[in-house]
Amino acid sequence: ESQHEQSCLGKLPFCAILELNQVLGFWNHQVCMKEAALLDYYVCGFCWAKDADFSPTQTSFIMAVLHMLLDNIRDKQMALVENMLEFTKALAAACHRSSTEMENASPLLSTDEATALIGHIENSLFQKHRLYELLFTSDREENLTTAERTLEVFGRQHPLTPLEEGIPAHLHHDWSPRQLDRHCEL
Repeated sequence: ESQHEQSCLGKLPFCAILELNQVLGFWNHQVCMKEAALLDYYVCGFCWAKDADFSPTQTSFIMAVLHMLLDNIRDKQMALVENMLEFTKALAAACHRSSTEMENASPLLSTDEATALIGHIENSLFQKHRLYELLFTSDREENLTTAERTLEVFGRQHPLTPLEEGIPAHLHHDWSPRQLDRHCEL
């Protein structure tokens, strides 16, 4: 993790992490890699929003967007481009002021805030999109139990036979297996 994320976790009260853990229903995050990765994703998003001084309403929106994007991967199995389009729609709605709202009402996110959110989502999710796809679609236990490995063991003629790489030719010739056998007989 980055130093920023680590320093944010230090600032976040432990009770806030526990509450977030309970809301998300991650009861096995200490032994389940999937839950730990997802909890990390949400905690980092929450810390980022807190450090960026977003309002509680804006932070709630950001957490909802993070959840929506993960749901798109998990439930709808959306590809990266489709998920980016969904993010764009959500962001456009947050940055646009509806004509039915009061004239002096401001959008949920300013242009600078939206740009910052784009950067965060790009770094936290979109660059790792394929990893999240694998997290949701592959069964880790199956991967561990079905992996087969074949090892080939090459027999050596003599237990003291030197490796040929990097040995000068005259030394290799002097210590050939035949020479070693004669030396060992003496």
